[in-house]
Amino acid sequence: QQWVGALSTMRCYQILGRMKPSEKDPQPKVYRMKIFSKNEVAARSKFWYFLSKLRRVKKANGQILTCNELIEKNQRIVKNYGIWLRYESRTGTHNMYKEYRELSLNAAVQAMYNDLAGRNRAPPRGIQIIRTAEVKPESVKRPNIQMFLNKDIKFPLPHRVMRVEKKYKTTFKAQRPNTYF
Repeated sequence: QQWVGALSTMRCYQILGRMKPSEKDPQPKVYRMKIFSKNEVAARSKFWYFLSKLRRVKKANGQILTCNELIEKNQRIVKNYGIWLRYESRTGTHNMYKEYRELSLNAAVQAMYNDLAGRNRAPPRGIQIIRTAEVKPESVKRPNIQMFLNKDIKFPLPHRVMRVEKKYKTTFKAQRPNTYF
């Protein structure tokens, strides 16, 4: 049961929260955040973490109005995503902008977490997503994403092994197969 959480992907939640109404302030200001998390419980926790950093509202004197999962309409087209983030490293806090080419924003965020874990040894708790956006092809900055934007791009299939019909198949052959065409 424990390994199931490691395989689950990031989900995007929109959370609306505010301070509890009081006699002093009967209509408090409502705050909305887009939070990426593995489940709704963790998303609510992150919401209170960020809101307490930004405003003088904490879980004890606040309330969550709604918590909805945001699902993209079209997840069949590859899109370019830009992610602005900050993360804690061994030496300090760093701001960063990364680009990913994925089918959905959730997949791009999951790729970002995996990328930072591999390249920067950043644990998920030390990563804070500031902003995400879908990037137009002419606005892409990173060369590893730009190389896929060419309309004449080709993906050659080198070193192919041809399938042999069962009646011609033998255990041993006199010559090696030709794999370059």
